[in-house]
Amino acid sequence: MSFGVLAGYVIVWLADPSPAPTPGEFTGDENAVTPGVVGFIATAFIAIMTVLLIVDMTRRIRKVRYRAEAQEKIAAEQVGTTPTPEG
Repeated sequence: MSFGVLAGYVIVWLADPSPAPTPGEFTGDENAVTPGVVGFIATAFIAIMTVLLIVDMTRRIRKVRYRAEAQEKIAAEQVGTTPTPEG
């Protein structure tokens, strides 16, 4: 393929107009589209539920840790030794 033929293809390709939008295609401003109130409510719901789940899990883990420490202390008292603090 010679340079002239290739240049002809490039010129025709660049001069070709872009196709017209098809029916049903979005023709508005793409930057103005937002999820609206429903999207905000859904996102806020997910964020609030995530925070509540984290708080609940923190309480449960803390409770399990305190129970384990109490059981170790009771077991150590029954044996007659003092428990060593873990830290």
